Formats: sequence, C-alpha cells, structure tokens
Amino acid sequence: MFLLGYDIGSSSVKASILEADSGKCVVSAFYPKTEMEIIAVKPGWAEQDPDDWWKNLKIATREVLSNSKVDPADIRGIGISYQMHGLVITDKNQKVLRPSIIWCDSRAVSIGEKAFEELSEAKCLTQLLNSPGNFTASKLKWVKDNEPEIFKKIDKMMLPGDYIAMKLTGNICTTASGLSEGILWNYTDDSVADFLMEYYGFDPALIPKIVPTFSNQGEITSEAASELGLVKGISVAYRAGDQPNNAFSLNVLNPGEIAATAGTSGVVYGVSSEIKFDPKSRVNTFAHVNHKKGNPRLGVLLCINGTGILNSWIKKNIGNADSTYHDMNVAASSVAVGSQGISVLPFGNGAERMLGNKDIGSHINNINFNLHSQNHILRAVQEGIVFSFNYGMEIMKHIGINPLVIRAGNANMFLSPVFRETLAGVSGATIELYNTDGSQGAARAAGIGAGIYKSFNEAFTGFQKIQTIYPETSKKQLYIDAYENWKNYLEIYLKNYSHI
Repeated sequence: MFLLGYDIGSSSVKASILEADSGKCVVSAFYPKTEMEIIAVKPGWAEQDPDDWWKNLKIATREVLSNSKVDPADIRGIGISYQMHGLVITDKNQKVLRPSIIWCDSRAVSIGEKAFEELSEAKCLTQLLNSPGNFTASKLKWVKDNEPEIFKKIDKMMLPGDYIAMKLTGNICTTASGLSEGILWNYTDDSVADFLMEYYGFDPALIPKIVPTFSNQGEITSEAASELGLVKGISVAYRAGDQPNNAFSLNVLNPGEIAATAGTSGVVYGVSSEIKFDPKSRVNTFAHVNHKKGNPRLGVLLCINGTGILNSWIKKNIGNADSTYHDMNVAASSVAVGSQGISVLPFGNGAERMLGNKDIGSHINNINFNLHSQNHILRAVQEGIVFSFNYGMEIMKHIGINPLVIRAGNANMFLSPVFRETLAGVSGATIELYNTDGSQGAARAAGIGAGIYKSFNEAFTGFQKIQTIYPETSKKQLYIDAYENWKNYLEIYLKNYSHI
C-alpha cells in the first residue's frame, strides 16, 4: 500500500511515493529539471500558467511510477502541497481565464493597504489577524479593477492547490486553511470573511465549497488517471499551502514548535494556540493544518521573498557557469564569518511583507576591489539571507514565537554548512534537519485523510532526524557583529525608500 504526494512549487513540481506501513520514501522526482519560468510583464509582477504546473505534474508522476515500479492500483491516497497566496480563476467550464498571479507578485500592495485603512486596522487584525495586504483577495480585486471583462467570466477563484485538485478530480473545493492564507477567513465567526468580500465587491459564489484539510476531497477521474498513468478512483485526501505543509512534514503541529524552509523564498513558521497578530502585519497568522474551532492551531509565518532565488541568480550570473550549488557552498566556506565587511540585502523578489510591503531591491554593499573575491560575495549572499531570517525572527518574538529549536528538511539552502551554521550562530537556535520534504509530507498527510493512519503519531513512522547543528558559542560575537553591520545597511535603505 502506497501514498502519493505532490508539491507544486514556483520552481518545479515534485512527486514522492511513500510506503504506507514503513513511512519510507520509495522514490521522488521533480520537473522541470531547470526552474520554471516566472512571467514578469512589469516590474513587481509575477505570473505562471497553471497548465504548466499540470504538465510538469504529469511528467513527475510518470517518472516516479517508472522508477519505483509501484503498481498504481496500490496507491490509496494523494496529498497536495502548493505555493501559497496564488490566484487562479476559472469560468463555468473550468477553463483558466488568465495566468495565475503568484505569491511574489506585488501589484496588489496598494489595494490591500487601502482596505486595511478603510475597513480599519483594528477590525482587520482582530477578525482576519492580518492586513488584506498583497494576498489572494487583493489580487482578485486587482483583476476586478483592471481586467473587468475577465472578471465577469469568473465562476470560481482558487488557490494553486485547489486548481490541481480540480484537474485530478473534476471537483472545485478549498479549505479553511487555504482561505486564511488568502486573507478570506474570519476567525471571529469561523467562516468566510464576508465583510472583506463585500468591501471588494465579490459575489460569495466565487468561493468554492469548503472541505476539511484531511478528508476525501474527491477521486481521480478516468481522464486524469489516463493522463497520469494512475487508476481511477484514488482519493485526493489532503491539500495545504506549502508552508503549513512544510511544518506538518516536520511534525510541527503543537504550540512552541518551529519549522523553517529556504527554497525560492525563505520561511520561519511557528505554531501557537493563541490568537495573536503583529500590529504592523509584517509577519502573518494563518490557520494551521490541524486548526479547529475551540482548539486553535495557528501558524505565525515569516516569509522572505528573496532567499534561494538570490542564490540561484548568483549561480547564473556570477562566476563559472558550470559551478554547482555544492561548489558554491565550498567556496563560501573558505571565507571567514562576516565576509570581510561585505553585506548583501536579499530583497530583490518583490515587496517584502517583513519590511512593511516595501520593495527596496537587493544590494551588495561595501565591496573593495583590492580585497574581495567571488568567494566573499558567495558567503555574503548566504549570510545576508540568514540575517533577513534573524531580522524577521526578532519581530516574531514580540508576539510570543521564540525559536529555540528550528526543524527543517535536509534540502535547498539547509544543505549549505555556511547557511545553517550562520543561522544557528546568529539566532542562538539549535537546527534539526530531517529526512523529509513537502511532497513526502503531503503523502503522509494523505494517509491521514484517507483513513490509513489513525493518528498523527502513526503517520510519522519512519520520520528520522539526520543532523543537529548547535550554535558555536566561540563565534557568537562574530555573527552578531556581522548581523549588526547588515542591519545598519538595511535601515539606511528603508529610511531612503521611495515607492516608484
């Protein structure tokens, strides 16, 4: 008996097959092998064609089936993890009406800020726990204001995971956790945020049917089964945004537990049982995958848009084109803590919520042509990304999230010794790395939704810690000094920021 998990990212689509009894990953695959295109028609815009996600999912599915030799008839549940905050809109025939406006798109910032002011900050924060900001609801309002002919044709608005589930099952539905990430959930009423829907002029019928996060949300159609090489009738039993799902993947379900990821974007995600919010909405609060009325489980999320995408940009544009990330990590390790004074601000991937929705761009500061080499820049890039994490974690502490132990998958930038040692050193937190990723977590979760696992504990059979990284006390002051130098540059750019 097996479980299939998908992770629909903005760089690639990953698929994993888990053996249900042992909890071990049989095989994983991702596609495309190079990063998916992000369409940027204007500065600050970011779109992707949802059909590309589906095409890549089909290829990744056929690859895991071929490599594993698993009989598709033995797959008993499918779970979906997906890039958060994206907007997919379809007509009554389930046809996509325009490219998806994805998570790092900044076009709706002013729309959300206006709603925050006019609806009142107090009302938004107490009922939505966030500003409407640059989230899914505000992106749909942008379509309404700027593409009215398209808006008139909309039958349903969806998140990326809802779209993939629709392609698999033919059913259009969503979850409370998903609606909360779009800032469409009212925590006071435990229902759709009607007051925001009314303010933006949205018909309530645009919201799909709401289903539990862990449940039978539909079954694979014969058409989808044929395209994927699967069999008709497999239950889609789970869906969640990538960061709540990453936390689930790391068995982060209870108050005080912390998860992190450092892919294209970077995230620190802490679970709380108290309804708390940042008054400036720099970090955001969403319904976690196990959130229930009367037993709240809320995810406080710090998101930094410019993380792995900066490291990727450096790889493509600086140095040897044949260099691997491992080569870059080795080169960065040859330089001492602090990169001999270079500070890199990684904020070049759209407006940053942590910075009050400012888009200050990325900056490399204090290069000395006679002193610094490519290796110094490589280290400064990784340090700058870590320092942005630490800056955000300082904000999180004000609402009761104090990371002492951070769990992460052994993937992406956590593969770099410089990255993980700097994070431990500057934050003082212990880093625990595990043998998991988003697609494996989605597969485990599908086992719960399909009734194969009777508890969360049972679902984490085979879950193993790979490595623990402790803060190096002898280097503590070096990390702090480098961080303070970095923060001084950040404050200069924030002070001089002007929206263009």
